Amino acid sequence: MNRFVAAERALRTAAPHQLLDAIRTVLIDQYGAEDVELFMADYGLTVLQPVSMLPHTMEPVSVHNSPVGRAFGSQKPYREETRDGRARLHLPVSVRGDRLGVLSVTLPTNDVARKWEAELAEIADVLGHEVIVAERDTDVYLQARRKDRLTLAAEMQWQLLPGRSCSRAEYDLGAQLEPAYAIFGDNFDWSATADHLMLYVTNGMGEGIEASLLTNLAINALRNARRAGISIADQAALADQAVFAHYQGRCYLSVLMFDFDLVTGRASVVDAGSPHLLRLRGGCVERVAFDAQLPLGMFEETDYVAQDFHVEPGDRLVFVSDGVHAVASPKGEAYGDAALARAIHATRLLPAAEVPRAILRELTGHRGRSLPDDDALVVCLDWRGRPSGR
Repeated sequence: MNRFVAAERALRTAAPHQLLDAIRTVLIDQYGAEDVELFMADYGLTVLQPVSMLPHTMEPVSVHNSPVGRAFGSQKPYREETRDGRARLHLPVSVRGDRLGVLSVTLPTNDVARKWEAELAEIADVLGHEVIVAERDTDVYLQARRKDRLTLAAEMQWQLLPGRSCSRAEYDLGAQLEPAYAIFGDNFDWSATADHLMLYVTNGMGEGIEASLLTNLAINALRNARRAGISIADQAALADQAVFAHYQGRCYLSVLMFDFDLVTGRASVVDAGSPHLLRLRGGCVERVAFDAQLPLGMFEETDYVAQDFHVEPGDRLVFVSDGVHAVASPKGEAYGDAALARAIHATRLLPAAEVPRAILRELTGHRGRSLPDDDALVVCLDWRGRPSGR
């Protein structure tokens, strides 16, 4: 049996909580590895947490200034030479663009590391898929992601999200929520088919459990309608009815909904009291405004109308909630479109998955303190479109 097949089989047959043990054993036996560690990105995307059984003896490593973090940020293998002549390969663990963590493999020499780098990178990809499947049956990897304890509201919100990034030939998506360990009601969701991408950006109202319950109801109502195959205008109407039926207008939420055609770049949009959208095109950042309609659940049986929108190859769309746009500095100055435009320009060379966190770091500097008063949501969509002939 060749080495790669042995590694793949070991992962597929391992108990969900024993993926690291299984891959460590096969990499030692088949590739001569001397040490194997798995790091998971924490919810705040600030550190990479080691996956290990208790007692936890390894310290987290920084996403921003460590060899492990370099592989995570670049999404490319990074080879580190140690002082004793060994080599440590840091391999991104990702699933369809969703960055989960890094597999670090220590090998006896740099030559051995070069020889097996490509194959070990493929094994790290297989590991990523197995981690996603294993999370249905074990909390080991979800526990490893948390640097601090999540509030109950944040636990509910993170379980509701599709992921934090996604990649296809036509687009790249990245998103992040802050405060990561105490978010309330802001949310994002996406779903793709062969020819369409549906994207939802939600700016929830309220705080704590109540805000999370409201967002959970609305997002699941939208998903239920979407999976029935109906248009986004009707999705909005059905979700509006579900929220109003429960809250009778006492609580409601804003959402910006897109249905992108991957072939043409044309989109149908429903702006229900939306979050803000800025577009970077040809080096110029501009605010994109739609005809605002009523938030979901404000009144009974609201009708929604879809508007037309067009995105071009090379466009970058950045969506932000009020917790970004309206944040005040110590002097009372709102962050606003001008500061956002500067932040979008400053991050134009970063991949979509890195942009939300970079903008949120900039926002922290503007706010002048680490803890926000409101949820802050940033979603970045880089559009390439479908090449002709595909």
